[in-house]
Amino acid sequence: MTNLNFDKETTALLIIDPYNDFISEGGKLWDRIKTVAVANDCLSHMLQLLTATRTTGMRVFYAMHHRYRPGDCETWKYTAPIQKGAWPRKTFEYGTWGGEFRAEFAPQPGDIVAHEHWCSSGFANTDLDLQLKRHGIERLIVTGLIAHTCVESTVRQAAELGYDVTVAKDATADYAEEFMHAALITNLPNYASAIVTTQEVTDAISGSRSLALSSSASNGIGAGGETAVLPA
Repeated sequence: MTNLNFDKETTALLIIDPYNDFISEGGKLWDRIKTVAVANDCLSHMLQLLTATRTTGMRVFYAMHHRYRPGDCETWKYTAPIQKGAWPRKTFEYGTWGGEFRAEFAPQPGDIVAHEHWCSSGFANTDLDLQLKRHGIERLIVTGLIAHTCVESTVRQAAELGYDVTVAKDATADYAEEFMHAALITNLPNYASAIVTTQEVTDAISGSRSLALSSSASNGIGAGGETAVLPA
């Protein structure tokens, strides 16, 4: 069975593309993922993960897609099909509501927002790997959008770079169930060490926190890192 005992010093939550255009009513892509996202209760699970990791003191990293700006790609010689589809719609356009974080998932002080990725992988042509390594991160808990493109591509490259990856399978969504199946059942088991539910992840996070607090107390250290005063 996969070890889900997360060390908060070496584990981080990685949230991929929580833009309004993806996960808010009225967003340019919301109608395309709504059916799967609602069935999966994706947004609630994403928020559950974020709340649990913040509570335990784990670091939170963001891998955000490049936001469209005029002149970005018009002169490119070659453009990937996924980019050809997104840029005419000006998906995640800079300076617009659709290109903003959905409010519940906005970064807080201490969170790290990596440079925006141009295609699918949160690592490609960004500083994500550098930021993770400089913060001592070895394990990733991954959530976000969408399963068969940015999530899958980021998890694949994370594995190539030596990270241990856990994917919360009900904290992602896609355009259709067959795409979810392709990512979560066919492809990602080759790269992610664990593909589990949000509840399993949060239970493990809570268990790791309880174990850390118990260990600190037994050593005379309080929950905030201060020396605890034990009764005589």
